[in-house]
Amino acid sequence: MIEEKHRIPPNQRVTSKFPVLHVGPIPKFDSEKWDFRVKGLVKTPVRLTYEEVLNLPKTVSVSDFHCVTGWSKLDNKWEGVVFQTVFELVKPLKNAKYVMVEAEGDYTTSLPLAELLDNDALLAYRLNGKLLEPRHGGPLRLVVPKKYAYKSAKWVRKLRFTAKQELGYWEKRGYSNTADPWKEQRYA
Repeated sequence: MIEEKHRIPPNQRVTSKFPVLHVGPIPKFDSEKWDFRVKGLVKTPVRLTYEEVLNLPKTVSVSDFHCVTGWSKLDNKWEGVVFQTVFELVKPLKNAKYVMVEAEGDYTTSLPLAELLDNDALLAYRLNGKLLEPRHGGPLRLVVPKKYAYKSAKWVRKLRFTAKQELGYWEKRGYSNTADPWKEQRYA
């Protein structure tokens, strides 16, 4: 086990609570109408229902969560679908290098495909043994522990594989596109 002090990026403080920050209102969720789509530079675009997402192979991952505003929440137990599973399902084309994450309320963020293929990136629908609450991004949230939390988009609805990286909601407003908390890449 790594000592706690070695798990906290520079200028972050540990919190026992899980603060709630987001853009816009919390969207309503109807499991009968909700869907998740993957498109763009892929051989097999998909549209999955909520039930189909829950039936994909599940993984459990414990990771730390670092917010650009300066707090870190340690030992979060996420359950969901490892990104690699989605990758194998849609079979990206060779020129797909990035993934634009599209969420409710026109929130977006983009990440290099190589970083999403890391073994800790997942689409989570449970947190600490319970279904992910809407205020924390339920029904589906991207979790990318090696990045500041604005890269871990709440309320994910679509993934779009692209050849070039596009700027997301916060990145267009001056936040770092690389978002590495260990290098304090908060702003562009």
